[in-house]
Amino acid sequence: MVKKIKNFTKCFFNFFGYSIHKKRKIQKKSALDENAFIMYKAIERCVERGLKINTVIDVGASDGIWSRACMKTFPDANYLLIEAQTNHENGLKKFKQEFENSDYVLAAAGKKEGMIYFNNENPLGGLASETKLTNDCIEVPVIAIDEELKRRKLKGPYLLKLDTHGFEVPIIEGAKKTIKAASLIIIETYNYKITNDSLRYWEICSYMEKLGFSPIEMVDFMQRKYDNSFWQMDTFFIPSNSKEFSYNSYT
Repeated sequence: MVKKIKNFTKCFFNFFGYSIHKKRKIQKKSALDENAFIMYKAIERCVERGLKINTVIDVGASDGIWSRACMKTFPDANYLLIEAQTNHENGLKKFKQEFENSDYVLAAAGKKEGMIYFNNENPLGGLASETKLTNDCIEVPVIAIDEELKRRKLKGPYLLKLDTHGFEVPIIEGAKKTIKAASLIIIETYNYKITNDSLRYWEICSYMEKLGFSPIEMVDFMQRKYDNSFWQMDTFFIPSNSKEFSYNSYT
């Protein structure tokens, strides 16, 4: 009986020029793995695409926690950890003792060597400034990355990581030679103007494009507590002439 009804229905619609087909089930598939936007996954993808690193420069290194994770992917690279806050020195000493291919500098990074102002209020969120700050302001040594790498004879290709809370431009100004030999630059970028002179993430992208770098990965997204809006992420930049950007299709 059911078969007769199906045949009658099919013939009826065929008479008017229509055809009936069984509806196919559409499988909903996520375009990205749930762990895709995690730092180490993005670094692994860069390696799969051919990334080579000889020296890792970790600016805003704290006690070496990021470099320790990076060491799993690049165990044979040289590591230079740059940290301005002296409360992290014990952790940095321990890191250096554990890994012979590492060293650290207790200083801020900036345009040129000397002294610089630093907000020491938050042990995990210090901020360098070329002008005197109102809160918990101290003075710390400042180094230029170009000069520090030259002294230490550390060769590229470089991975430069900046966790520097809005002080990125002066640091890059002091690393112009370094970035010419950089294969990857990772910058903590913000959606809001966190200091008078800081660049927001799209402004950092524009600034880096002028230096010959384009974004290839974005990871570790964070919302701000105030209103749950987008606060920050880490943006990966590679040279704009990299092979990845020569292909513009999805598949």
